Amino acid sequence: MKIILLVVLLVSAGCATVKPQDRAVLADPIMQFEGEPRAGAQVRHAIDNREGSFGGSGVSGGGCGCN
Repeated sequence: MKIILLVVLLVSAGCATVKPQDRAVLADPIMQFEGEPRAGAQVRHAIDNREGSFGGSGVSGGGCGCN
């Protein structure tokens, strides 16, 4: 019985009411998980071509040759 109560409390802790003015912020694409890796790769490729750069999403390398 205690386990069921604990599960119910943990599940209900994740529920929240969002105000209408905050929904626009949460609906921003930057707040979404990457659902389709192939589509995300296409977007990153397009951004790399548009910006004239490659990478920058990893840890090492800053473009100055000082890895």
